[in-house]
Amino acid sequence: MSDLRAAVWRALDTVLDPELDEPVTGLGFVESCTVSGDGVAAVVLRLPTFFCAPNFSFLMVADAYDAVSAVRGVTRADVTLADHHASAEINGGVAAQAGFVDAFAGSYQGEATSELDELRRVFFRKAALAGQDRVARVLVDAGAGPEELAATVLGGVAPSAELARMRHRRAVLGLPHGDGAPLLVHADGTGVTAEQVPLHLRRARLQRVGIEANAAYCTGLLAKRYPAVP
Repeated sequence: MSDLRAAVWRALDTVLDPELDEPVTGLGFVESCTVSGDGVAAVVLRLPTFFCAPNFSFLMVADAYDAVSAVRGVTRADVTLADHHASAEINGGVAAQAGFVDAFAGSYQGEATSELDELRRVFFRKAALAGQDRVARVLVDAGAGPEELAATVLGGVAPSAELARMRHRRAVLGLPHGDGAPLLVHADGTGVTAEQVPLHLRRARLQRVGIEANAAYCTGLLAKRYPAVP
């Protein structure tokens, strides 16, 4: 079962906090992960506060359920969220494979008015923009100017984890992500001109700093809420 548990953990590595654009595993949001002898995978997630946004929380639990359920050898996935004000609704909705609206139709009637697909896309767009700063910073530090940056395509950038990450975010959004795609693009996928590069990179940098600051804040709260046992 150790190999199966490792496979389940790798599946959890693909589950992101939508706002922070980081895996729940790296953020410390996985409280426990066990696999029984008959292939039942039990995963418990935890979050930095009791009042973390229910929509973000639902996305993480639902995505974890889907990822773990898809692992070969897992006969059933039991994914739950602990210590959250909407745990009952989230856990019940995910277990029943209900959508966000149906999961909250009882206790929070009228508050969950739509599914979360567009919310997910909003955060992927933010992540894709922040990724442009992460990748372009290396070129800027090496002396690349606006004209060079505007002409740079993804195939001309040295492979890196950040480049692969940005390509994936663009692929999800349907934006150009092949080798011939511009490194710097607007939200609609059109390339950034040399004249637009300075302002575009400032926006990308602000987006990156905002995401990273939120991540640091949340992991700090998590550490206070769940201090490590010596």
